[in-house]
Amino acid sequence: MNRDLVGYGGNWPDITWPNGARLAVSLVVNFEEGAEQQVSDGDPVTERIGEVISVVPHGRPDPGQAQIFAYGTRAGAWRIAEALRRHQMPATLFVCGRAAERAGSVLAMLAQDGHEVANHGWLWRPHADFERREDETSALERAELAIHDATGQTPRGFFCRGAESPWTRALLAERGYFYTSNGFDDDLPYRDPSGLMVVPYALDTNDMKFFHPNGFVRAEDMVDYVRAALDVLQAESQRGLPRLMNIGFHLRIIGRPGRFAAFEQILEMLSERRDDLWITTRYQIAKAFAESSPCM
Repeated sequence: MNRDLVGYGGNWPDITWPNGARLAVSLVVNFEEGAEQQVSDGDPVTERIGEVISVVPHGRPDPGQAQIFAYGTRAGAWRIAEALRRHQMPATLFVCGRAAERAGSVLAMLAQDGHEVANHGWLWRPHADFERREDETSALERAELAIHDATGQTPRGFFCRGAESPWTRALLAERGYFYTSNGFDDDLPYRDPSGLMVVPYALDTNDMKFFHPNGFVRAEDMVDYVRAALDVLQAESQRGLPRLMNIGFHLRIIGRPGRFAAFEQILEMLSERRDDLWITTRYQIAKAFAESSPCM
């Protein structure tokens, strides 16, 4: 693997987003519930990461862990959808195929509000696990069909848990995808040799850190962290530097009452600063960047 440790080298492209802002903001809502691995679903293992680390022995069903995930589509999704509507905020949904197949009505409810759907893999697992190109192709196809059946949308973007396989980007380009978000290395999109746009994602301004011991504990922790990131990026954008900010959420995490306050407060913060931001979907960010930097 050839690692690019320089990127733009401080010579940022002179990009103004379509509404005249220099800072684009992408809200991501992950739709994974039902696609996590569960022995009870015939998977070889059960997902360990939840509200607590599972103590059920490997290879045995863990109904408690399954219920923790199910909370996201049974309860959390409805809070999140209502808040996005009320604040008139567009989001990109990172959708796992098996989740779309199992909770299609919930996904349709979210998608009908105009949010973008992106392919998050068939299962909530790293695509780096695939040992054969054919198996990954089948997983992509299966997820695409499930997402389309639930929403009528064909995904133009992709993001998998963990990391891609060596051939993921070539497969995506062959299948007509426009961007991937398996990049954590910049504050701006860039073009991959495959021809795909890379719209970098972020794991720090992300509610998954509520599930990690070095992360957020109170709702205010996430709000304060997101505010600090937004302040820095907004100050840079006011100096003429184009920037992208990512904020990631999960139905089962931010949808819980004790953490939902963070979601509300972050949306309120973005609403107050809306005139200085371009809050939009990842596809629109990728498209605008590609059109502004056709030779990148």
